[in-house]
Amino acid sequence: MEKIAELAQVIERHVAGTGFCATAIPRLSLIHTDHLSIPTPVVYDAGLCLIAQGANRVLIGGRSVVYDAANYLLVSVDLPAVCNIIEASPDKPYLCCKIDFDPTILADLMVAEAGEVPRTDLPVVEVYPSDSDLIDAACRLVRLLDRPETIGALAPLIEREILYRLLTGPHGPMLRRLATVGSHLNQVNRAITVIRRRFDSQIRIDEVAAEAGMSPSSLHAHFKAITGMTPLEYQKQLRLQEARRLMLVGGATAGTAGFAVGYESPSQFSREYRRLFGAPPRQDIERLHTEPAAVMAL
Repeated sequence: MEKIAELAQVIERHVAGTGFCATAIPRLSLIHTDHLSIPTPVVYDAGLCLIAQGANRVLIGGRSVVYDAANYLLVSVDLPAVCNIIEASPDKPYLCCKIDFDPTILADLMVAEAGEVPRTDLPVVEVYPSDSDLIDAACRLVRLLDRPETIGALAPLIEREILYRLLTGPHGPMLRRLATVGSHLNQVNRAITVIRRRFDSQIRIDEVAAEAGMSPSSLHAHFKAITGMTPLEYQKQLRLQEARRLMLVGGATAGTAGFAVGYESPSQFSREYRRLFGAPPRQDIERLHTEPAAVMAL
């Protein structure tokens, strides 16, 4: 628990205000809030989430998981999710660090080990008991923010250590599948990359499947098995998430936001938006402006 307390201190030292904060260290983000949040749809990029204080409940692909200072969260592929902070207060705010995966480092570590890639039925999202070595490495990574001149030289080394510890930990088999070219997980991850890149355009499943190296039927089956949704359902959630961001942060109208993310019909946009977020666009944004904790992610 001493390392968790240290991680909490260094996160709080480097978070500017409430919310999600990108840092000078590539792929490292910090999150802080002193309020509970309503269930809020977000997109989790593949990575490691370490809570130093507080707790979060996440609903992904029909599964509900809770993680806190005693348990860390691993997400193997980018996934839309619903999260809500269930433990936070002004005296003990929610503090979390998020380290996104660098696929290049994962692949390099795989080559260095040259071991057999095991078959696995682990879920792409899982919670594991906290590991003191992992927490220590995360502390050292975040502490580099105290000396920005050291980030370029030392951050890649610590990041590599963290990924190595994950590869050799309980979720290792899943990450190895992710980094193995030709595996279904790797192919679905490539399809996710294509969809995220072109989420605001009309996509043809046969074209996405071709880029992923799969047949359309195989893509549909494995995509749903891994993410809990079809490729088109995945794209829809990405569109609606981005439209919400445009309205909340950029001040866009519902019509402008819907058109910007690829909707041609305002009524269809409003209908699908309400289905996901529980209220029409204008009403939802007004609610978020009065409940700042609701915009929290991770």
